[in-house]
Amino acid sequence: MTRDEWIASFAREAGVAPASVQEIRQLLELAAVAAHASERTAAPLACWIAGASDLSVPQLLALAERVSEAARGPDGPGSGDSPKAGGGD
Repeated sequence: MTRDEWIASFAREAGVAPASVQEIRQLLELAAVAAHASERTAAPLACWIAGASDLSVPQLLALAERVSEAARGPDGPGSGDSPKAGGGD
């Protein structure tokens, strides 16, 4: 069974319309942003939050980008003054 076949069956069983091709791309991008900005396990949880929210997928993706930018701090990645360099939370 392919990813798309599985998703279509899961959506049908859950009583929702399956995501469009564009929505799939955007959701996978959202998952990638979450996983790369934090831990891999943030990806499915971010998608769960997306499904529970009333925001559109593009709005959620923009929000995820803002959260990621804030996590990187004002100096951006690779800065010697970054708090992340010390391994703190």
